[in-house]
Amino acid sequence: MKSIIGAGLALVFATSALAQPTAEQLETAAQLRDQALESELAWDIVESLTTEIGPRLGGSEAEARAREWGRQLGEELGFDRVVVEEYSMPYWHRGETSIIMTAPYEQELYGTALGGSGRSPRLRAVNAEIVYFRSLRDLMEVEDGALDGRIAFIDGEALVRAQTGAGYGPANQRRRVGWQHAERAGAEALVVRSVGSSNHRFPHTGMMSSDEGEWADIPVIAISNPDADHIRRLHELGEPIAFRIRSTAAWHGEVTSGNVVLDLIGSERPEEIVLIGGHLDSWDQGTGAVDDGAGVAITTAAATLIAQLPERPRRTIRVVMFGAEEVGLLGARAYAAEHLGNLHNHVLATESDFGAGPVWQLVSNVNPDANSTIDAIGHVIEPLGVIRGGSNVPGGGPDIIPLAMAGVPTLRLSQDGTDYFDLHHTPDDTLDKIDPDDLAQNVAAWVAMTYLAADTDVDFRPDSEAISE
Repeated sequence: MKSIIGAGLALVFATSALAQPTAEQLETAAQLRDQALESELAWDIVESLTTEIGPRLGGSEAEARAREWGRQLGEELGFDRVVVEEYSMPYWHRGETSIIMTAPYEQELYGTALGGSGRSPRLRAVNAEIVYFRSLRDLMEVEDGALDGRIAFIDGEALVRAQTGAGYGPANQRRRVGWQHAERAGAEALVVRSVGSSNHRFPHTGMMSSDEGEWADIPVIAISNPDADHIRRLHELGEPIAFRIRSTAAWHGEVTSGNVVLDLIGSERPEEIVLIGGHLDSWDQGTGAVDDGAGVAITTAAATLIAQLPERPRRTIRVVMFGAEEVGLLGARAYAAEHLGNLHNHVLATESDFGAGPVWQLVSNVNPDANSTIDAIGHVIEPLGVIRGGSNVPGGGPDIIPLAMAGVPTLRLSQDGTDYFDLHHTPDDTLDKIDPDDLAQNVAAWVAMTYLAADTDVDFRPDSEAISE
């Protein structure tokens, strides 16, 4: 193993020796990497979370149980400091959803209310003709009031499977803002094609966007890709189509949520923080194994392996189990606000939140003088099949967005998301979809990266004045 590391790093050392980890640090990182490949800890963690807690919608009683689970886990695994940081949030509950095509014949469709959806009037069903829109843009061009008494249907295309998940953002707009244009046009309800790549009849849920703090008054339902294909074919035949929709989705006031924060306190620079993590909440249809029980398990297991070393790394390693990510990055925003005065001490931040597929790429957005250190990390994890990607790539993960916007440096261990949007936000997001070997490969990449980032003197930050305080 030493020969592999030495050969891989020879060129990097030659160009920037002072910025590199020591040979001893590299050897420790390689040992941690190899130990992780044999460890079942991450699997045990995600199995426990999804089995003992199950679905855990942001703000729900189940999410509260998940926080207690996370707190107890941190203490059992030997973290030096375990804290639950609470915040308040509005709570939306799905209730019951029913969608039936009533013309040209009766057929039950598979649909789910989108996060922030309203309920059907007086809890009675909406029964109306649909107006078919090939795309969100077509609906946006409709005049105010033009859909009075009818149901809007936005079609689109199923996502094409891609390693990077490319295409999700643009397609997601029909889910995010379609309701605003449907309401403006007077529609009784909105139905959209699910934003997903699957060809099964599981609908994909997800959060809508508010309109300056206002949410939908009408039911907003996503139907499965096969059902959307069926509606398109009927429309192309010129058949009149009608739906009967009933939804009891509603907001239920303010509740308490929180982030679980687990620290391994640094031995020399405890004030400097390398932050890793995933989000603890999930949607309420599956058990949130892929999104994002896997991320919680990967990062917690990586930090735990480092905790078993004879001494702590120089910097503090912080694992954050973010709450209420799915309903608007609420835990991420609360964390950034809670730690606003200390963000300048967050030297690096990254999240695992793209499933449990193998890590294939390392990208970063750090002080350019620190790029050679990231390159060295890349060489240690290269035997795992990980390539070094761009060195000026913003990101770090959804829950890292508020930190990145404040100037905190980021990196990302990109996972293979080829089948991620088959499962994303569906009832099919369950433990059996995780490959234990892929999960272990993730931990191996994360433990090597986290250790080297935390045990170096290299500063990943830009000029300290560039980080918000």
